[in-house]
Amino acid sequence: MPSSESGANGPAPAGRLDKSHKKLCHHSGSLPFGQQIVVPEISGPTYITAQILIQQVAYTLSDRLWTYSPETFDLDVAVKEWYKQGVANAHGYSTTVEAMQIRSGAANVALGYVFSPDFDLKKRHIPQSIIASSSSLRYLRGALDQLSLLYSIANPFVAHIAAVDYVGGTTPRLVTDYVSALSMAEELGLAVVSSFSAHESQHISLFATLLASIVPTIHLYDGLHVGRETTRVIDVLDQVGLYKTYQALHSQITGPGNKHASLDMTLQRLLNAFNDELGTDYGLFEYQGHPTPDSVLVAFGTVETSLASQVAQSLQKDGIKVGVINVRVYRPFVEEDFIKALPKSVKTIGVLGQVKNQHAVSDAGVRSELYGDVVAALTYSGDWSTPPNIVDIKYPREQVWTPVSIAAAFQLLVPKPLLSPRNTSEELEQQQGLQLVDPATVQQYTFWDTDGSSTPTAPVVIGQVLSTNSSNNVTVKTEHDNLVQGGLHRIDIRSSKKTVEAPFPIDAADVVYVGDASLLKQINVLENIRFGGKIILRLPGVKDDEVEKKLPVDFRKALTTKSAQLFIIDTQVIAAISDDASLETYLVQLAFVRVAYPNAEGIINQKLAGINGNSKILDNLTKDLEKALREVEVPADWESLDKDSEVLQLPSTISVNSFVSFDTVELEQPTLLKSWQIAAKGLVFKEAFSTKPSLRPDLPVKTFTVHVKENRRLTPLTYERNIFHIEFDIGTSGLEYDIGEALGVHAQNDEREALDFIEYYKLKPEEIVEVPSREDPQVLENRTVYQALIQNIDIFGRPPKRFYEALAEFADDAAEKKELLSLGGPEGAAEFKRRAEVDTITYADVLLEFPSAHPSFHDIVRIVSPMKRREYSIASCQKVTPTSVALMIVTVGWVDPKGRDRFGQATRYLHSLRPGTPVTVSVKPSVMKLPPNSTQPIIMAGLGTGLAPFRAFVQHRVLEKAQGIEIGPVLLYMGSRHQREEYCYGEEWEAYRDAGVITLLGRAFSRDQPQKIYIQDRMRETLDDIMDALVRKDGAFYLCGPTWPVPDVTNVLEEAIAVHSKKAGKKVDTRKEIEKLKDAGRYVLEVY
Repeated sequence: MPSSESGANGPAPAGRLDKSHKKLCHHSGSLPFGQQIVVPEISGPTYITAQILIQQVAYTLSDRLWTYSPETFDLDVAVKEWYKQGVANAHGYSTTVEAMQIRSGAANVALGYVFSPDFDLKKRHIPQSIIASSSSLRYLRGALDQLSLLYSIANPFVAHIAAVDYVGGTTPRLVTDYVSALSMAEELGLAVVSSFSAHESQHISLFATLLASIVPTIHLYDGLHVGRETTRVIDVLDQVGLYKTYQALHSQITGPGNKHASLDMTLQRLLNAFNDELGTDYGLFEYQGHPTPDSVLVAFGTVETSLASQVAQSLQKDGIKVGVINVRVYRPFVEEDFIKALPKSVKTIGVLGQVKNQHAVSDAGVRSELYGDVVAALTYSGDWSTPPNIVDIKYPREQVWTPVSIAAAFQLLVPKPLLSPRNTSEELEQQQGLQLVDPATVQQYTFWDTDGSSTPTAPVVIGQVLSTNSSNNVTVKTEHDNLVQGGLHRIDIRSSKKTVEAPFPIDAADVVYVGDASLLKQINVLENIRFGGKIILRLPGVKDDEVEKKLPVDFRKALTTKSAQLFIIDTQVIAAISDDASLETYLVQLAFVRVAYPNAEGIINQKLAGINGNSKILDNLTKDLEKALREVEVPADWESLDKDSEVLQLPSTISVNSFVSFDTVELEQPTLLKSWQIAAKGLVFKEAFSTKPSLRPDLPVKTFTVHVKENRRLTPLTYERNIFHIEFDIGTSGLEYDIGEALGVHAQNDEREALDFIEYYKLKPEEIVEVPSREDPQVLENRTVYQALIQNIDIFGRPPKRFYEALAEFADDAAEKKELLSLGGPEGAAEFKRRAEVDTITYADVLLEFPSAHPSFHDIVRIVSPMKRREYSIASCQKVTPTSVALMIVTVGWVDPKGRDRFGQATRYLHSLRPGTPVTVSVKPSVMKLPPNSTQPIIMAGLGTGLAPFRAFVQHRVLEKAQGIEIGPVLLYMGSRHQREEYCYGEEWEAYRDAGVITLLGRAFSRDQPQKIYIQDRMRETLDDIMDALVRKDGAFYLCGPTWPVPDVTNVLEEAIAVHSKKAGKKVDTRKEIEKLKDAGRYVLEVY
């Protein structure tokens, strides 16, 4: 929260700035302005986040609080601090907060506490609470099931669930996950209520806690966006007010009059009493929009309901007869109240229902949970002579809602176009007729910067400053993408005299700040600036005549199109910042104020001084601001792009995949050798030593144990290349995989080589090494030296340069030390390359070569890279072979200059496995996915073992055909050296062709005839078939194998596109058409 201005700091030395300034610490994105807050400060109008209000209710009213928050989610950041400080709850003692691990049986401890024989029965009426993310619900299921069955003798139990999960794949991201909670609530008989905004999150948390006196209840809210946004909430109850309200309403719903009432009736009575007590108007179902609509959208979820209401009201002003019913209480779904809320004029109902993923969206057999309830309610209603048409508008968890995408959902229900096209430059900043944020009354600012920036807190301080004006309503939202530019973040600030409810990214900013010019090549920042807006670009050391060269061509064009003003901030011109980089954050704050608030600069700078803690620093920097900040003229000719210039198609925002900045600091933990007796104590006294037995605990991914079922060679014994088929029995491991995914094999080093190294290095194989887990440095793992060399340490891998440099520190011999340093430096580049590529030297070789450099074993663990899993495309379809998984592998082997046989670590391990041998594996997602429709053709090109995923593809199409499903054409091209030796799975391919599944089998055996024939040659011979499948029938093309044929194969596809376009009388850019296919997922490469 805003801090008061500190006292006088005394004069600064001449020529230097006084450094006694505050350095703002950003504790968590869940906290208001990232700052810790104490319970007494939560009352009346205040700046807060929804998550903190929810934590306040849970802490105030609960006896005990169990939290299941992934480390960076910070769902419990406040309650843990309050418990640590001994803050009393409404019952006069500290609520016990237990931060739990997210694993199977995670909630059993809560059940054990509630039903313990020692439980204090005087507390039986006090609520017990859970704070968790929807991603953890599957681990809580068993306990919640038991609780539901025993609820008549249990405490009131409420779970505050942040609807957020993490999904991997080609674009890893955080997603809003309602479907997990809704499905579980239906199966276990739990009540579900939802908050529509941060402004009502405290009320609905309280309502959910009251409802828990009747039925176990889930309070579900958006944990990705709205839950973490700092905003001003007017009507906030303090701790005393919360408890008084709870007591008053609790006595009403638990009285004798409700003993025999139905759940639906008791729920309605509670809601009526709740509204009477607080002066609110909450409903089970809330309608907004046209009084006599033709079309109504039914929505559930925080962002969905908020945006749907605003869009419906905006469309109503244009005379469009639409409305929205927002579902507040989803379970129990009171059908009678839903029918009452639904206007009788409605002819079409759209149900905006979340499903798990895009596959479920495409699958006509999958319906959303909400759709089923709406259909049931209308089926048994007699209010319509002609029942309304019901449309299931499904969307995946990855969906990011904006006003335009919500309007698109309404468009599915309305024949008339809802949005006008964007015709003029002024219209670029918004869709006409859909202006949810009034630019005349709301100021909007967006800040873009890398996570390594020296000014990370500047936007938050600006938000705090704006919030000190009591007539302002300010919102601050931060989003992170850890996978771009080493981590970047976007911070949106809105400021208005009225409350602003805008749960979507700013798309028409008044001022945009970019802290690193390299971001201009990653993000289209000007897509989100209003016409005539201002942009501040940090460009240290760049002169005016050099600016143009630093700006991408399309960025320069967008500046002129948007009539934007460009300001450059140059931090290098201020000497004080060279001495103390932390001062740069103040310069950015001052620059922003001058650009955004030129008429109020003096007043706002005074407030900045109060928060930052030193007015003299800011006074001195303000004097230097004229040198550091300048406006650069935007020439009119920037609007004309050079014909040869490539225009980048950049995203206009980030893919949110983290709640924190990317952590670039990796602390190395010490590795200790211990005796077997100490390890044994950890195994015997597990609770005291926090010991957890685990399958390959060193691995950061979920692993499974499978057993070798079959291991057979596909090529003749006399042939130089050993390609083999290995199949694993899944058994009861629980391993599941999708078509196109890869199997990660966690291979082991060769036992004989490991023992030889142990003997040479004079190690004791049974000695214990204690290593901190790579997943969690707080967890220590005990392994023997032998186990570590077999499973953990890549001692027989190829060392990088940094290993030579690290090893030099241990060399006692001066000549060896000098040689090691040379190999690790630029002067030894040629020799290093020869050793790596010709001699194929390993870590073990180097340690044996330089005997004076003899690091201890725990130092070896530190400087030698860990072993990595080796991933292979899966060559089977689990729907066809549900209990097994198959791979197609070629053994990697060579002879080094010393005549030694060398082998690839993973292929050597796999080739040696015998049936029955256990193997540790994991599954990795892949870009190789079948098209959504079975009738879409698939064109596959596989070289060598690149055929593996296509075996799974074809097996799936065979299954579909057997089930009577219509399938599209299947074109398979394969390439290898000789038909006799390398026609792998040849009999299978021909059988599938004869069965009518494979419609074209193009085989290229390059060395079976005088002239070389490659896979692209076979493709060119059948150009008409490719053109028909790819272009006419919207097929998908896949290439798997080495990289070398990619240009030639792509040329064939371009030829097919060009021929088709010429026949159609069109002229197209074939390269751009290929790019379009890539974007649509219809041109997929998995090459190596």
